[in-house]
Amino acid sequence: MRAVTLGLDRRERTLETNVKAIELRDLWRRYKSDGDARARERLVVAFSPLVKYVAGRMASSLPPHVDEADLISYGLGGLISAIERFDLSREIKFETYAITRIKGSIIDELRSLDWVPRSVRARAREIERANAKLEHRLQRAPTDDEVAGELGITPDELRDSLIAISHSSLVALDEMWSSSDSSGDQISLLDTLEDPGAPDPAQALDMGDVKDRIADAIARIPEREKLVIALYYYENLTLREIGEVLGVTESRVSQLHTKAVLRLRSRMQSDSFD
Repeated sequence: MRAVTLGLDRRERTLETNVKAIELRDLWRRYKSDGDARARERLVVAFSPLVKYVAGRMASSLPPHVDEADLISYGLGGLISAIERFDLSREIKFETYAITRIKGSIIDELRSLDWVPRSVRARAREIERANAKLEHRLQRAPTDDEVAGELGITPDELRDSLIAISHSSLVALDEMWSSSDSSGDQISLLDTLEDPGAPDPAQALDMGDVKDRIADAIARIPEREKLVIALYYYENLTLREIGEVLGVTESRVSQLHTKAVLRLRSRMQSDSFD
């Protein structure tokens, strides 16, 4: 009896999912073909959970005074922009496209507020330069002690700096292959691909080269940082969840993430000058 009930529940959920997909297709058709404002509003409501999802993930690595409700407000503009610009003929899921727009909208708004202290920005750049210099000299990823020595500070001071940067930094790994569109918005290079039927070989080659360079840079960072990158960007775990996996605090995971991103940024920047 229980198996029959579970089977019915599963079929009901499948039916509900199919009905929603049909409704969404109809809304997209009405908005894109007829410019139906009501359909546009319903699309915003239907995909609004994406904004809360992105805002929640970003809030976990921002200072406590940054209100998640504000992030949701900032991200809503990104969702609306994504709905207006999305091309139904492209072979890409709307959710993938929208998340990039939402995140970019939140980042742009936070940066416009300029709430990150200059000293924190300066220290982040110093750590990036020290990483690049030491990696070039040592031909491997430098340790915390080596980076601290290069900067003329103690390892504890370096860790404090990493915490400060992690609490204020808006840098994310997926920004490393971003570019500006004609409006000046930051979008993923994935969103600039032409229709599969008429690809731009030069653009595809450039994107492939950037991805290869990032993959190579990730391969060179310490295993623990590599694991944090994999869990955060590929498995979509939060910093707290990663801490539970690794058996460390969320603050420690935040440090590891910040170190990894700074290493990768310095690696990418040094490669661009090679």
